[in-house]
Amino acid sequence: MKRKISILLMAMFTVVASGQVSVKQELDSVAIYIGEQTDMKVKVTLPRGKQIAWPELKERQYIAPGVEIISVTAEDSVMTDNDAKEVTRKVRITSFDESLYAIPAMTVKVDGKEYQGNTLALKVVTLDVDTLHPNQFFPPKDVQDNPFSWAEWKGLFWWSMLMVVLAAMIYYLYVRLKQNKPIISRIRIVRHVPAHQKALTAIEKIKQEKIVYSDDQKTYYTMLTDTLRQYIFERFGFNAMEMTTSQIIENLQAADDKVMLEELRELFSTADLVKFAKYSALTNENDLNLVNAIRFIDDTKIEGQPTEERIVPQITTDEKRRIADRRLTKALIAVLTVAVAAIFVYIMISLYRM
Repeated sequence: MKRKISILLMAMFTVVASGQVSVKQELDSVAIYIGEQTDMKVKVTLPRGKQIAWPELKERQYIAPGVEIISVTAEDSVMTDNDAKEVTRKVRITSFDESLYAIPAMTVKVDGKEYQGNTLALKVVTLDVDTLHPNQFFPPKDVQDNPFSWAEWKGLFWWSMLMVVLAAMIYYLYVRLKQNKPIISRIRIVRHVPAHQKALTAIEKIKQEKIVYSDDQKTYYTMLTDTLRQYIFERFGFNAMEMTTSQIIENLQAADDKVMLEELRELFSTADLVKFAKYSALTNENDLNLVNAIRFIDDTKIEGQPTEERIVPQITTDEKRRIADRRLTKALIAVLTVAVAAIFVYIMISLYRM
């Protein structure tokens, strides 16, 4: 029975306590020197859900005659175990006159109802000054240099040495990279003249030099047949320069190109007679053979051939090895540069924080 009564009383006390509002004031220091500051804490305990209204406190305002407010902090709330909360504000105060001050109780409103805290006492004292011995007063001391401590600087020193060594390695690798001649595969663009254009240019040269009308027919037919043989070699792909007339005709027939074979056969036969049998051809015969040569070239030429050719040089094994070494050197330079930059940033940040 006693136990039940105790539990009931405790529950009633908890309900009553949870519905009560209390205001408590306290000072961090009850005694300060003139000009010194101290904090006055105002703690309000109230049920959860109730609203609190603080008195208006401003900086440079006197909370009591001779006691000045320096600053007021925002409220700080914490929840307690008995379904209540504690709201605390700090008021920093000071005084410049020696006296014993009474700090009045602060009034706060909770849901429109006023509640007061407790009165405090603040003692402000002054420093004892020996007016009988004024020679004991000394002016402020000069700023003194801090003693050098190797323990504070050795880390930065060794990091700096590492940065210098890495920078020297970067310079060495860069010089080595510049001393080795770069291997660049230059792609040459070669102008390609089609076979029929070269042959027609050569025949035009024969016409301009008027060899066709000279008495030296051997030279004329030699130049004309050599031009045709070279054209056939470039156009059809077999070595007409080392073949006889019959072999050339057979290869052209095998290539399924029967254009003007009879005229071509007659041209080569006339040339053979002139060169080897001392045959003397007529002027109109020479002109006809020249015209037949031009017609053969025009009838067998290939249109739309590329006029430029890209020639890419082949890289040897030694050159490939040198290229790989240069790439490795460039990679090392990049990695070391990043490391030096990181160390430099670390040293600058460390110096700034010291």
